[in-house]
Amino acid sequence: MKKLVGLLAILALIPFAFGACGGDDDDEGDTSAETTTEETTEAADDTGDTGGSETVAVSAAADGSFAFDQTSLTAAAGPATFEFENPASLGHDFCLESDGSEVGCSDVISEDSATLDADLEAGEYTYYCSVSGHRDGGMEGTLTVE
Repeated sequence: MKKLVGLLAILALIPFAFGACGGDDDDEGDTSAETTTEETTEAADDTGDTGGSETVAVSAAADGSFAFDQTSLTAAAGPATFEFENPASLGHDFCLESDGSEVGCSDVISEDSATLDADLEAGEYTYYCSVSGHRDGGMEGTLTVE
């Protein structure tokens, strides 16, 4: 009976012995590779396009007039995202120009929000609404980039 119990104990341990042989080395290699990939992905996320970009909030007047709530804005040189909000039912957009050349425009929106991404150099820019007659009606301001 003692021999049978001993034999069963040995048989019960055999799968653990085979599982330990070589399996850990391969698993460690795979785990290490996965960790490296995850760390590389996280590092890439930290240095991606959004890294270091500035977000600037700007809004159209809620009363539907040809005006922005801000008459001047500031931003740091480099990538920037302008978050434009128009609470009015009258359509507006947010455009940037430098030395008479358009840098970019958001979509024309009403009762909505839109974004405009731009890579800015130091200097002064003009922002305005490009909807016909709105800029002439006073819907513009100055952006200073330092």
